[in-house]
Amino acid sequence: MLLKDGLVMIADTRTNAGVDNISSYKKLHILEQSDDRTIIACTAGNLSVTQSAFALLKEGLEEDEDSSGPRFPADMPNMHRVAGLVGEALQISREEIKETAGEDSQYSFSGSMLLGGRFKGRPLRLYHIYKEGNFISCQPDRPFMQIGETKYGKPILDRALEFETPLDDAVKTGLVSFDSTMRSNLSVGRPLDIAILPTDERTPALFRRIEQTDEYFNMLSAQWAIAIAEARAALPLPPFMKEVE
Repeated sequence: MLLKDGLVMIADTRTNAGVDNISSYKKLHILEQSDDRTIIACTAGNLSVTQSAFALLKEGLEEDEDSSGPRFPADMPNMHRVAGLVGEALQISREEIKETAGEDSQYSFSGSMLLGGRFKGRPLRLYHIYKEGNFISCQPDRPFMQIGETKYGKPILDRALEFETPLDDAVKTGLVSFDSTMRSNLSVGRPLDIAILPTDERTPALFRRIEQTDEYFNMLSAQWAIAIAEARAALPLPPFMKEVE
């Protein structure tokens, strides 16, 4: 979520789900954090593809006509160039793993990322990087982006989130969106990782993990269920239902 007051990125950690097969892996990663830049990535899709992309970024991508050696996120001059480099790493990783697996493989080699952060003295940025390596930037008229399982939590963001939404309300809205998704889909689950970068650079970034036993999240989930039930009860009955009485 990219808002007037700051950037909020939230990721779950579940990578497999089944009756007897639930595992987790961190999907929110700090690519760079220094005095002059903070760069964060959230991942979705094939774990091999996204892990390989991070390994490429750590080792440095091959030099091009504009560089004199391997290219790293720390060497890029702005967030747009970082997004291009991450997209290139994602596309290379995807193609290499597909080639290794062979054309007859039944596995999906789709991977995507959300990339957010800022360079010192510049605005916060948020990008959706697709499996092909291309990307788009988040805009004020639609101040959020999603990857992975999106359909269950999206209606809440569509209704409740605006560019002017205060940062604390945005975090609350994001958590309710995740809670709604987890209620309907076992492939999404806690722990949740949160990164918050306020627009005011004098305010430090905040990183938090929400575990299964987190009291605030459990309270939020319970209160949201009660609020939905109360709102439903307060709505007027459909007039055509009088015919059933």
